[in-house]
This record gives sequence, C-alpha cells and structure tokens, in this order.
Amino acid sequence: MTRKKDPRTARLPVPLGELPPFTPVPRRCNRHDGWTPERQRGFIEALADTGSVEAACKAVDMSSVGAYHLRRQPGAEEFRAAWEAALQLGVQRVEDVVMDRALNGVEEPLYSYGKLIGTRTRYNDRLLMFILRNRAPERFAAGGGPRGLNAVSQMQLDRLKKQWRKEWEAEQPNVTAEEVRASIDRKIEDIRRRIQRERPERRAVLSEETLAAFARFAQLRDRDLAAAGADDRTRKMVGGGHSTPTDFYDPPAPPALPAPERDDEQEPPRHPPEGYSYGKPKPAPPPKTVWTLKDDNFDP
Repeated sequence: MTRKKDPRTARLPVPLGELPPFTPVPRRCNRHDGWTPERQRGFIEALADTGSVEAACKAVDMSSVGAYHLRRQPGAEEFRAAWEAALQLGVQRVEDVVMDRALNGVEEPLYSYGKLIGTRTRYNDRLLMFILRNRAPERFAAGGGPRGLNAVSQMQLDRLKKQWRKEWEAEQPNVTAEEVRASIDRKIEDIRRRIQRERPERRAVLSEETLAAFARFAQLRDRDLAAAGADDRTRKMVGGGHSTPTDFYDPPAPPALPAPERDDEQEPPRHPPEGYSYGKPKPAPPPKTVWTLKDDNFDP
C-alpha cells in the first residue's frame, strides 16, 4: 500500500555545508524498516527543508512518535544538535516563503456558478507589516519603539535609560532651596514695582468725584466688615476694586419656576362644543307656530 503524497514533503534541497555532520544514533538491531543511518540523515535534511517534524517523518516513511523517541535515546547528542540546526534552517526557509507571499502575493482561483473563470493575486498587507515590524522595529514598530525584545535587549535598554537619566541630571543646574526662594521673592518684588508704576496712570483716568466716591465706598465697606467681625476669607470675598462690576453686590436673581406639566389626554379642545355660550345666558327659543300630531298638547 502506497502512502498518499503529502504536499509538505515537496521541498527544495538544502545546500551542502549548511547542515552540521552528526553521528547517527546507534541502534541495538539494524532493521530495514527502522531508523537506519540513512533514514536519520534523510530526516534531518527533510526537517531543514520543510521546518516541520511531521512532514520530515513522512518524507522518510516514519512516524513522529518514533522520531521523538529516537531523540531521547542514549548517544543522540549529535542527532539532537543536528535537529536544532535543521529547525533553524527550516525557520529561515519559512521566512523566505512568507516574504515571497507578502511581496508577490498568492494566486487564488476565481469561480462563478461553480466554474473556474480565472485567477487573481491576493496581497496580504498585514503580513507585510508584521515582517517589517520584526525586521526593522526601529522604523516600523507601532509607537516608534522596538517590539519583541528578548531579555538581553531589554536589559541593555534599561541600562541605557539609566545612563541617559544620569547624563540629563548632570546637565541640569544644581539649584538649592534658598535660590528658589530668592527667585520667588524677586518676582514678587517686580510685581509690586509694576503696580506702583501703573498707579499714577490709573489715577489720572478717573475724575476727582469718582475717586472721592470710591474712597467713601472703601470707608463704608471697612466699617461694615469690622461691625460684622469678618475674617480674611470674607474680606477677600467682598473685595471691591476698579475691576469690580456694578452688579457685584446685587442680590441673586430668584430661580425661574419650571413650567407646569401638561397632560395631553386632559388638554381641553381647541374649539368649544356646539351650543357653548361662553358664560352668557342661553337665549329663549322662538315661539312655535307649526304643530304636528307627534307634538304634546296638540289641540286642532
């Protein structure tokens, strides 16, 4: 019985010199259908070509369970090393295949009503960005930073950050607390001097009557605050200066009452009913001049 051909076994040959030479795992009995030295070498070559243990086992007509069992046997040190080297080559070939698909796309058939009408090439932009972010993380990684750092790279990055922090702190001027207080005092003194320079200009704009009214206001304000025993917070709240608006001391406006809710079901009709007299007495009906047999008190 022949096995069905696995498409994963269709592979390109590995160039000579890429696979390390190794001594096959010794077996107690050499069976023609077992892991012979030729099958072991063929398995390593197929593993380097495909990057898949399952496909490599099918290439040599063996099972993956037997391959892992052979890997654990005594004297399989070189076989395990060749296994790891073959997987690395297999991963490189997988990367080449992925890069080819990202750049050249994949040809897909097009069907219409169950019939093949042509083909089209589909490009995978996500696959291309994934490759770029891993090949050049400093240029294409999200946020402009590297992604997928291993432990060594992360340690180097942390060490560089500490070094950069020390260099930045060394460049900063060494300022003491006394110097900070002195700087604040200088700024406050500059503000006071500016106010003193602007005082004549403010006084020249106002008339004598306005200045006298303001002095009287300040006198009355201080008297009321002293009588009420106001604290500093109340004095600051009362304030009163050239920038105080005229309605600053007006009482607050009463809040507007909400509009009454109207029930649509009880809303009176827009037009009065028939016979509505708008509060006026209803006029008396005119005297009856025509009688019929159905009328009451009919007297012919």
